[in-house]
Amino acid sequence: MSSGTTVPPIPSELMTINVGPSHPATHGTLRLQLQLDGETIVNSACEIGYLHRGFEKQCETVYYQFVIPYAERLNYMGPVHNSNAWCHACEQMLGIEAPPRAQALRVITSEMGRIIDHAVCIGTNLVDIGALTNFWYMYNYREKIYDLYEELCGARMMVNYPRIGGVSQDAPDGWFEKLLRVVDEMQEAVGDVRALVERNRIFMDRTIGAGAISKELALSHGVTGPCLRATGIPYDVRKAQPYWGYDKYQFDVPTAEGGDTYDRTIVRFQEMYESCKIIRQAVAAMPGGPVMVDDHLVALPEKDKVYNTMEGLINHFKLVMHGIQPPKGELYSATEGGCGELGFYIVSDGSAKPWRVRIRPPCFANYSTFPKIIQGAMVADAIAALGSINIIAGELDR
Repeated sequence: MSSGTTVPPIPSELMTINVGPSHPATHGTLRLQLQLDGETIVNSACEIGYLHRGFEKQCETVYYQFVIPYAERLNYMGPVHNSNAWCHACEQMLGIEAPPRAQALRVITSEMGRIIDHAVCIGTNLVDIGALTNFWYMYNYREKIYDLYEELCGARMMVNYPRIGGVSQDAPDGWFEKLLRVVDEMQEAVGDVRALVERNRIFMDRTIGAGAISKELALSHGVTGPCLRATGIPYDVRKAQPYWGYDKYQFDVPTAEGGDTYDRTIVRFQEMYESCKIIRQAVAAMPGGPVMVDDHLVALPEKDKVYNTMEGLINHFKLVMHGIQPPKGELYSATEGGCGELGFYIVSDGSAKPWRVRIRPPCFANYSTFPKIIQGAMVADAIAALGSINIIAGELDR
């Protein structure tokens, strides 16, 4: 062979495989179609799944207050925040505001939801890469928070606790003390899990550099939440557009710089600590007063008035039969969910049912980056990255 002659590469035969939807790592609904050269991903096509629940159209067929239990089935890892956010959007359309005590209870229940959302994300992601012990740590305290939800309103997961105009009922005696004890215990357990994995050689090898999202990619695809903050951009709706009195609480917005699987995990650990701080402050500064707005066009009257006064009976009948009727108009309302910016866009025609509902689910934008961040990666890297993005099927394929 003469000098300077290049040897043509040996052509390789690419193999196409499906990962999911019937696969634990794809949450039972997602489908990844990967074109592989050995173990290296050359091309990919990612589908949002096969859930097809039609949430938005469901909302347009029922009264505003009936959407509350539907909303909790979006991000079912931290369900109560979704219904809190829906009620908040409806209140903005009505031009009312929940009482201060109800707002504080929304903050507490939403931060509880953020903690268990991150706990499930971290625990299951570690299972995906072979670390099972941490899963039990995280789920143990998830159950303790479910116990608190149950004592608060009678339900554990889909609590149906918020109401348009406030919340369904006040916290029972001794509930806040139990909450603070669980928060203290859980923060210690989270620290144990972080100590197990943060400097673990296997975990670092599997996650550092895997599925990295750049700042430019994140901004161009509308990425929010921990996935955005892991790139170094400190955007958090609670800080940028405070609601429910979040501007009165002292908390930090954790960030990282690499935007990879490792950074997304560490950011979630840090956010769990910050949620604990917020809960403690909310309990310490818990205002008195009612937990439901005093407005007969929104709030059901007390049973005593329903049974003993004509006005109360009529008020009850009108709300149950004709619903809450916001004025004509449209509104976009955003809050900070467990995975990022959760937005509700509502168009009202003045009736008791929304004319149009559109959801801005954070998972949808976050997942849109996935084909790009796994390009050229190994199959094992794709599985590790998918779990760290925290795809919730009910929110993604709404």
